Amino acid sequence: MEHQVNSLWSQLNGWLPVLLTYAGQFVLAVIVLLVGWIIVNGVTRAMGRMMSASHIEPTLRGFLLSVVGLLLKALLLISVASMIGIATTSFVAVLGAAGLAVGMALQGSLANFAGGVLILLFRPFQVGDTITAGGSTGTVVSIEMFRTVLCDTTNELVYVPNGTLSNNVVINGSQAERLLASVTLLIDYNDDTDKARSLLLGLLEHDELVLREPAPSVSFLPQPANISVTLGFWCTPGNVTPLVGKYSEAAIKVLKQEGFRLGVTVRAGV
Repeated sequence: MEHQVNSLWSQLNGWLPVLLTYAGQFVLAVIVLLVGWIIVNGVTRAMGRMMSASHIEPTLRGFLLSVVGLLLKALLLISVASMIGIATTSFVAVLGAAGLAVGMALQGSLANFAGGVLILLFRPFQVGDTITAGGSTGTVVSIEMFRTVLCDTTNELVYVPNGTLSNNVVINGSQAERLLASVTLLIDYNDDTDKARSLLLGLLEHDELVLREPAPSVSFLPQPANISVTLGFWCTPGNVTPLVGKYSEAAIKVLKQEGFRLGVTVRAGV
């Protein structure tokens, strides 16, 4: 019995330094984890204040803070694991391989994500602007991380990938102070062009939505069977569509009433 007790005591004496060593490493690792976690949270909060002061888009700000926070916390956990003797080399290699595989599988989505980040950073357009891009024209309803939502003239929602918007030409008609709108129709060669000019310009005379500088104008372009007449006027971007519709109808009515022989096609545009 005494021999067994002595043997157990000898084993305990052999394990005690090891236990004390691991206990010290574990306590130190816990302290590093707690302090590191507080520091990471402080860093992300400071970054949030800096981004807010720089007027970075809230959507982008929240996403970037989440990514930075996750990366810093992952590095902290890996460092703490290595402190208590856990081999992290294989773990890091597996994470790298998994990240590469996911990146290859989501190549298109990552391109759209990168495009969304660029759009939110450089702001070539914003919610409420009317843009033409990717073969679609509409008013920007929302800018998401992977796509931009437009509302076209028929009130249908158009979802355009951000990768397309960031890598192609985007026409933003809302950033200009004024735009040139035009109404074009056809008259006969026997019609009086001076009278047509006077009638069309008279339509705009008392409209406060039509800018006076530059002044409205009427131009004529010969066609094989008709004369193309274009009424051009400047207005603010938000008034282009309603004014074009209004004066397309008004121009047809006034010329018909005055006996003009209009062509078979009528075109209105910006």
